[in-house]
Amino acid sequence: MPVDEVIKAASAAKDKGATRFCMGAAWRNPTDKNLERVIEMIQAVHDLGMETCVTLGMLTEPQAARLKEAGLDYYNHNLDTSPEFYGNVISTRTFQDRLDTLKHVREQNINVCSGGILGMGESRRDRASMLRELANLPKPPESVPINMLVQVEGTPLFGADELDPLEFIRTIAVARILMPASYVRLSAGRTEMSDEMQALCFMAGANSMFYGERLLTTDNPEADADIRLFQRLGLQFEESNELQATEQECNGKRARRLAAEFG
Repeated sequence: MPVDEVIKAASAAKDKGATRFCMGAAWRNPTDKNLERVIEMIQAVHDLGMETCVTLGMLTEPQAARLKEAGLDYYNHNLDTSPEFYGNVISTRTFQDRLDTLKHVREQNINVCSGGILGMGESRRDRASMLRELANLPKPPESVPINMLVQVEGTPLFGADELDPLEFIRTIAVARILMPASYVRLSAGRTEMSDEMQALCFMAGANSMFYGERLLTTDNPEADADIRLFQRLGLQFEESNELQATEQECNGKRARRLAAEFG
């Protein structure tokens, strides 16, 4: 995308109350040339006074170092599922490849955003194993997005048994218990969730969400609809990060992030 379109989208997100802007590319891994184009976007969004997050696929050590130099705040790279179930759904990279990228990111002191996708046919044991992997990283992710699979016709997982909503909510609760300092983030699949299901997710421990009209390949609720839901639930946007301010700094300032918490 042209940088000016990214700036326009980031400005609109900021006006809606977002404090961090996430940018994604559907690459297996970025080339160095592509990385430099993304870095232009990172710096442009920083100039708006927002935190930045990107998800670009696998990274090498030098690429992670380049992103740190550019001032990136967060890198998203999900584990997706348990190491035991991983080979059933992904063949383009290994589970260890994902761990290696997270290692490169963490070694550069870039904040980690890593979670998983539920509803791909995995068992409850797989969901527990994925959360255990995340909690047992050298340092748990600052942000843990929990996605519910959005089934797309023509893809291999289309027609998979849908996950019981209460099982999704239980997973949110276990993530909160295992990673008490992390932001447990509702991510893809919210268009398929009722307001009541989302409310239970927040009560179970979710305190953050992806906010905006699009999540890579899936739709997301409109920001205005989310604001109405927050008003009904008595949720408020967090302007500063009180929970982790002693542990994290982004460019010398207290980390600021989009989160919804009970007021």
